[in-house]
Amino acid sequence: MADATRKIAPALEEQEAAAAQPMPARSKRRRTRKRWLVLPVLLLGAAGWYGWSVYGKQEAADAVVTEVPVRGDIENSVTASGLLSPIKDVDVGAQVSGQLKSLKVEIGDSVKEGQLIAEIDSASIETQIEIAEAELANLEAQMIDKSAQVVLASATLTRQRALVAGNSAAQSALDEAVAALATAEANVDALKAQVRKQQATLKDARISLGYTKIYAPLTGTIINTSAKEGQTLNSNQTAPTIVTIGDLSTMTVEAEVSEADVGKLKVGMNAYFTLLGQPGQRYPGTLRQIKPTPATENNVVLYYALFDVPNPDGTLMMNMTAQVFFVESSAKDVLTVPAAAVHFGKDRTSGEVTVVTASGAHETRKVETGIRNRVRVEIKQGLGEGDMIVVGAGSGDRSASSGRGNSRRGMPPMF
Repeated sequence: MADATRKIAPALEEQEAAAAQPMPARSKRRRTRKRWLVLPVLLLGAAGWYGWSVYGKQEAADAVVTEVPVRGDIENSVTASGLLSPIKDVDVGAQVSGQLKSLKVEIGDSVKEGQLIAEIDSASIETQIEIAEAELANLEAQMIDKSAQVVLASATLTRQRALVAGNSAAQSALDEAVAALATAEANVDALKAQVRKQQATLKDARISLGYTKIYAPLTGTIINTSAKEGQTLNSNQTAPTIVTIGDLSTMTVEAEVSEADVGKLKVGMNAYFTLLGQPGQRYPGTLRQIKPTPATENNVVLYYALFDVPNPDGTLMMNMTAQVFFVESSAKDVLTVPAAAVHFGKDRTSGEVTVVTASGAHETRKVETGIRNRVRVEIKQGLGEGDMIVVGAGSGDRSASSGRGNSRRGMPPMF
């Protein structure tokens, strides 16, 4: 207890001494303490104002997206989508009825012109040929008989004329002989017509027999089969298709072009397409045809523009989706800038760009433009490769600026 009293006593003595001091002395000490607390706050505020006045204004001035002109290739083109198809394809069908005896090809097989690809059972046609041949033989036998009758009638007529001339026969006998010769000759003529008809029938049957063997009409690839072995084919109404052969050595691109863009196309203009699986590979060609009859899809009028591309290695396949470009104009190794950087005049061949000078000021320059598309514009005159041009306003985060633009100035430490 005594120890605790000794520890508390000095503290009480200090409090009593402080209370015994005059009031003005205590107020002066408090004011001095407040001054030391306010001074750091004032210094911090002054430093913040200085940083904004020096760097904040500069940041506001620099908050634009900039880029330098780039030298490269540029083109203006009409874009469309399309499908690939063979330049030529043929449906090979049966011209005679019968059972498909054999099919010698499958889808994907390559065939040569004149190659046997299918056979139809020929037994029925061979029977028709036998019947036609027998009928023709019968007519030829009748022809011998009718020809003999003509000879007989001619001889009878000659004899009757002699008898009538010697007053040994009546005139009526001569008239009968003349009529008999005319009848015999008419019978021969009629039989000759029947013979020709039967010969034609026989020829047709032999042609039909040839149709039982089906040959490839062109060199190409089997792209479809529509019949199977053992299937009965009926060609009385329409010729049934057995296989489809396509010439895949050259492919045709059939592009769907909108009504708004078809007026920009001209037969003979350069074109190319890319594939979904080969975005970097271009397949060039020349516009061959614009079909005059359009198609309407979802109230949109589309015209079909066709051009051909060689396919020697067979990498292009049917119904591939193509991104098509019809080139209106193009240039290589020219100076280009983003389209957003150019403000065009009324003539659309000149414009203005904003250039950032070495001192950081903005300067407006007139430029002569060339080819332009939705992304970039060719600059013919008015800019150099090292000029820094304004593309657009910044967003505060300079990381969104172009990689070729200015970098953001960081705020320096205030202390």
